[in-house]
Amino acid sequence: MDADGPAAGTATLEQALEKHRVELTGYCYRMLGSPFEAEDAVQDTMVRAWRGYDKFEGRASMRSWLYRIATNVCLDMLGGKERKVRPMDLTSVGSTAAPSTVQHPETTWLAPTPDHKVLVGDDPADVAIARDSVRLAFVAALHHLPARQRAVLILREVLCWQASEVAELLDTSVASVNSALQRARATLASVDVASTDLDEPSDEEQRALLAKYVAAFESYDLDALANLLSEDVVLQMPPWELWLRGADEIATWMLGIGVGCRGSRLVPVVAANGTPAFGQYRPSGPNGEHEPWALQVIEISDGRIVGMNAFLDTEKLFPLFGLPERLEPVAEEAAAG
Repeated sequence: MDADGPAAGTATLEQALEKHRVELTGYCYRMLGSPFEAEDAVQDTMVRAWRGYDKFEGRASMRSWLYRIATNVCLDMLGGKERKVRPMDLTSVGSTAAPSTVQHPETTWLAPTPDHKVLVGDDPADVAIARDSVRLAFVAALHHLPARQRAVLILREVLCWQASEVAELLDTSVASVNSALQRARATLASVDVASTDLDEPSDEEQRALLAKYVAAFESYDLDALANLLSEDVVLQMPPWELWLRGADEIATWMLGIGVGCRGSRLVPVVAANGTPAFGQYRPSGPNGEHEPWALQVIEISDGRIVGMNAFLDTEKLFPLFGLPERLEPVAEEAAAG
């Protein structure tokens, strides 16, 4: 058995399986577009590996064997399902003059994931590639691909597997893998994936930009906020299908239907999908408490905010990101009350 297997040293089967959990979760997240479905898929993979371990003969590494199982699990889960989307993938741009109030089930939407749940690696270059491959825009683009093409592209171009390895995993030929990769690349080129600056804690310019964003949002200074936004900035708010483009349209929204966000507080969280994220709490609770409203995932390009993604499923997302159930009033608010 290879050195990656549980017979090496005193490693137990459980330890041997668990050391692959994060990278498998990242793979399943790219395939499925949901951190919750990805966790389910990895758990199913681990169970199948436990049950089928006596059939694992060590001809491939345990990592390859687990990826084969995980791929089959994902393909089974994706069978017959619609792809995960963002609002801008579903409808044309909306308007505050006639805003749509249509909502769709959570299973419709691409959902964010904490970086630490899906990214592994010590090499900065490898980590940068991995983070780029979980950006919301890139994962949404992946979901324009049929499931097997999606698996081929992820395995070949994100995880850098050889065509022969992918062919063996998918029980197909190298020619079929290369053909699927070519078609997948053509589809992604037609989707035109937007660029996004990745969140680097050492990037002082980005930290300064985010500090200004928090200050402008919490003070509801829309002029200051507009100065931070790109000309074609997009606001999306799943599960609403409505999405808006442009600083003026977003300001109109925030002063109209979205005015309930005035007085919000933002709590930074571990990066989501390689980009900055905040828990947004609105002052809607008793005794001045701030209650969960949205997980904001902020996309930045060339020093400007190009995407404001407000995911409203806080019941599931806030625990995933380790955010508290509510915020107590700050001292000044309590004294004023």
